[in-house]
Amino acid sequence: MTHPELDHWPAVSGRYRRSEITQLLGVGGDLWERASRDVLLWAVKTRSGFRVEGPARAVQAGERVAVTARVLGVRIVEPVQVMSVIDDERRAGFAYRTLPGHPVDGEEAFIVHREGNGGTDDRIWLTIRSLTRAAPRGRWRLAYPLLLLAQGVARRRYRRALH
Repeated sequence: MTHPELDHWPAVSGRYRRSEITQLLGVGGDLWERASRDVLLWAVKTRSGFRVEGPARAVQAGERVAVTARVLGVRIVEPVQVMSVIDDERRAGFAYRTLPGHPVDGEEAFIVHREGNGGTDDRIWLTIRSLTRAAPRGRWRLAYPLLLLAQGVARRRYRRALH
């Protein structure tokens, strides 16, 4: 649903709260090499204070992992499944969907992309896309308004993670 392979994200069902943030990371081929590699190694999550537990370190389509956060001393496990991975000369990133037991229902994508001719003056961007709604059932459903605030904090951390 968040289509990391697309430059333009088409409109989706109104059942989800939609967010798309794009931020300039910097300029240059060295930055592209580092940021495009790091996003595929979950660095946008791990450098934002999350722990990623699963069968492989690098992102793989179809893989299920547990993303863990600690909030006020409480361990929160967020089960997810990687839905798609893009890794080419212009874009690198992935999308995952939440699984039952996750505090919210939805999908999130992290995409590093370059603008230019593949040279030292290329502009390197990070785009974060998400679709979120309250979990369909369970204790987290009641906490949804607070989870939206926490999601905003996480997005600010994501934006700094690949600098």
